[in-house]
Amino acid sequence: MRELVIAVEKISKTYGSGESAVTAIKEATFEIYSGETVALLGPSGSGKTTLITMIGCITEPTTGKLTLNGNLMYEGGWKVNDTRQIRREKIGFIFQTHNLIPFLNVLENVTLIPQMNGIKKSEADQKAKDLLDYLGVGDKITKFPSHLSGGQSQRVAIARSLANNPKIILADEPTAALDADRALSVMQLLKKLSIEQKVAIVVVTHDERMLPLFDRILRVEDGYVQEIIQQHTAEYSQK
Repeated sequence: MRELVIAVEKISKTYGSGESAVTAIKEATFEIYSGETVALLGPSGSGKTTLITMIGCITEPTTGKLTLNGNLMYEGGWKVNDTRQIRREKIGFIFQTHNLIPFLNVLENVTLIPQMNGIKKSEADQKAKDLLDYLGVGDKITKFPSHLSGGQSQRVAIARSLANNPKIILADEPTAALDADRALSVMQLLKKLSIEQKVAIVVVTHDERMLPLFDRILRVEDGYVQEIIQQHTAEYSQK
């Protein structure tokens, strides 16, 4: 049975005030369920990053309501005491660049957040090793980021995003820095994770070649969010 993980209700974000006010997102409303992979598509400056950072409790909305995992996060103000704790414990983030800490090895990069959350080192280490094996980079645990390829680095970043057992992963252009083959590999991996781990994954992307891999597509344009129906074949996703 699918579980409602993200509920966005009439969320808006306005920067500035008066005549200089700019509304980046205008009354967005949608729901995302466990096991879904959803694309946020749209031109540069359309509000995609603003939307994903509001879902991730980084950017505070101006109006609307945000519920994550059945818990009210925002309605007329934050409803949680510490949004950093929510991000650290409940949400996994993947960025365009892997943002691995250069002076920590692969294992240490993945175990850093669980240990910050109070998980014992031995437990965090085992979880990280299992994830890295699952993602095909288990033989890289002692390597430093400078010794990894771009694709390997993103796989480690994905492992890090999963280390706190989140039900939500937010990815901002995770394949932009990769060539076509590595980009496809990373997106196929995210799709697999969404199904097998029952994770809701939201991906900001410009790469329309990846669209067959998504369950749903939300297009953001001029601040408005609209779901679009895919008109494509599954050729690319089956390569």
